[in-house]
Amino acid sequence: MFDSIAPAYDFMNRAMTFGIDHLWRDKAVKMIKNHHPQSILDVATGTGDLAIKLAHRLTPNKITGIDLSEGMLEVGRKKVAEAHLNDIITFTQGDCLNLPFNDNTFDCVTVAYGVRNFEHLDKGYREMQRVLRPGGMICVIELSTPTSMLIKPLYKFYTRCIIPFIGRLVSKDVRAYSYLPESIAAVPQGNNMLQLMKDAQFINCQFKPLTFGTCTIYTAIKP
Repeated sequence: MFDSIAPAYDFMNRAMTFGIDHLWRDKAVKMIKNHHPQSILDVATGTGDLAIKLAHRLTPNKITGIDLSEGMLEVGRKKVAEAHLNDIITFTQGDCLNLPFNDNTFDCVTVAYGVRNFEHLDKGYREMQRVLRPGGMICVIELSTPTSMLIKPLYKFYTRCIIPFIGRLVSKDVRAYSYLPESIAAVPQGNNMLQLMKDAQFINCQFKPLTFGTCTIYTAIKP
């Protein structure tokens, strides 16, 4: 599915969030900056938007992006080359539930709009904790469901009706953008997400809702 929508993925991200997804990434990067990571793993990197932003804003030594979808990575590699960041960012195809990296390898692990696609989220967190160095930070940006009784019905109509309709027109994939609201509704949110992080032996687990609760940033530290 992600291979099929890869050519339209960036456009749809901008369109369906009215460009606010850039601001959400900016907020996450500011939170990461205080930890001064030099080696970053971007899990479920997709087309590399967050990896590229991290490279520009934090100037780390190395960023590694991993994703199951080779189609998404192909788009990402083109963007990295155009940004002249090949010496900093590398992409590899791989399973986020079985990361091909040694223990204690990275200063920071990031995931932008990807954990809701993990088949086993608990295993995903354990793998990310494993490859982090002690004292390293994990930062997860994920779409979420607003709790406001005023915003929630508007959000449901938009995500369940408008986004799938536009997605079918742009990406030509009938399933992809119907899957989006389903995956958002299914993923653990708020304190439930923090509990998964705690179960994976992370500490200082926190979350910050953004834009009426339509997006949430989760952070934690490996002890």
